[in-house]
Amino acid sequence: MRITALIVLAAATVMPDAAKAASTEELFQEFGLFGIWAADCQQAASPANPHVSITSPSAGLVLENHDIGPVYAINRYSVLAAERLSAERLSVDVIFQPGAEGEERQKLVFRIRDGTRRTLFNQPDGGAARVKDGVAVANRGRTPLLRKCE
Repeated sequence: MRITALIVLAAATVMPDAAKAASTEELFQEFGLFGIWAADCQQAASPANPHVSITSPSAGLVLENHDIGPVYAINRYSVLAAERLSAERLSVDVIFQPGAEGEERQKLVFRIRDGTRRTLFNQPDGGAARVKDGVAVANRGRTPLLRKCE
């Protein structure tokens, strides 16, 4: 019994760094999310063609801004945490409109594959889901399939 405990303890202390959970910034890098995304990069931002900018202005901080056109306010997200769900799915916890009176915590799930990104799920804390399976609940429209602009 003691030998088994020593072996487990020794293995736990010499685990390679790769076994540690990836940080939010590392996951966004691994999924290739940093940069600008749009349904059509050549067209102006609009509700049907959001321009999404994902940056990391300082270590540990990931920000996402959604420009949906000049007559709308930019939707800002501060990413709190991220978790890989599969090779092409990423779950993120965010603060929507951080610092604003109407800020709210939300959970989102993205599908990222073949240079595209789509929001599959969005739900505010304590609220009903706004997006399920890539479909906006309010209008039953599919969320836009965004492509990397760079």
